[in-house]
Amino acid sequence: MNASRGGSTTLDLQPLLDDSHRDDDEPESKAALAGSVALLNGSGSKELSHREREDSAVFIKKIGSALFYGISSFMITVVNKTVLTSYHFPSFLFLSLGQLTASIVVLGMGKRLKLVSYPPLQRNTFAKIFPLPLIFLGNMMFGLGGTKSLSLPMFAALRRFSILMTMLLELKILGLRPSTAVQVSVYAMIGGALLAASDDLSFNMRGYIYVMITNAMTASNGVYVKKKLDTSEIGKYGLMYYNSLFMFLPALALNYATGDLEQALNYAQWNDPVFVFQFLLSCVMGFILSYSTILCTQFNSALTTTIVGCLKNICVTYLGMFIGGDYVFSWLNCIGINISVLASLLYTYVTFRRKRAPDKQAHLPSSTRGENV
Repeated sequence: MNASRGGSTTLDLQPLLDDSHRDDDEPESKAALAGSVALLNGSGSKELSHREREDSAVFIKKIGSALFYGISSFMITVVNKTVLTSYHFPSFLFLSLGQLTASIVVLGMGKRLKLVSYPPLQRNTFAKIFPLPLIFLGNMMFGLGGTKSLSLPMFAALRRFSILMTMLLELKILGLRPSTAVQVSVYAMIGGALLAASDDLSFNMRGYIYVMITNAMTASNGVYVKKKLDTSEIGKYGLMYYNSLFMFLPALALNYATGDLEQALNYAQWNDPVFVFQFLLSCVMGFILSYSTILCTQFNSALTTTIVGCLKNICVTYLGMFIGGDYVFSWLNCIGINISVLASLLYTYVTFRRKRAPDKQAHLPSSTRGENV
């Protein structure tokens, strides 16, 4: 109550009105606040559930791409060995030319039918993907040469050197340092391969050189594919198509210069439908292997892709003792091969036991993300 100078009194109702207004609005405010909290909790739960679904989808893609690559790599190794050794096909260079042709045809038709997409050829396309085309061609050719020259068990054992090379290149180029357990398993694989090679009764120097060159190419291919996928807009289909396209003419010239083109065309069993089917299957599997390699590298890491490729050699190792007919048994060789196989299994356990852990970096830009394991 306020007293005025004129002696009259007036009631100041504003505080009462304010209190009344607050009292009337308080239930609504509390309800609104409760609703907001509930809404936030609901959205948080939905966001968490969405994140969990994303993590599960990423995990499935990683495992699925690794299995796809392993199966593809196993099948093409067996088919290539059958064509080159069992059928005595004279030229692994011509077979690599067939695989390049299959990749160009399949991806070209896929783009025309709008099943796949990749950027059109430009003047700087080769510069964008260099040195992948050279690595791709060398990996294919020398891999086929090693497959022809060595027994599958020894080929599989020596291929494990690519794991060590990949690990060193990832450290040098991508800055990725593997754990101690991974390093131990890799060194055990290499030790087993060296032990097996020390008593290889079917020793072939040319085959050993081919395999070691292939190991270097495989390591380089995995690391550079990962780098190009993260930094280039060409994409996995573009990498596959342009790698094959740019290397087709050099491969054809090499076939002609070495006389392999003439030997292959004069091969006596082109009228054998079983051989022709195996040859065409090898060509198509070359494309499938390239696709599965890039897919596995994209969702995992270059080292994981290399290891999965060597894990399939567990089956190749033991099956190869009966395929091709060029494996010579010795106890020391067999023990070394089995040590390498067991070390491969150890690496698989060490790597994939962490796949269920949430990938906290999955939502970061690729340029700031660490190793995709």
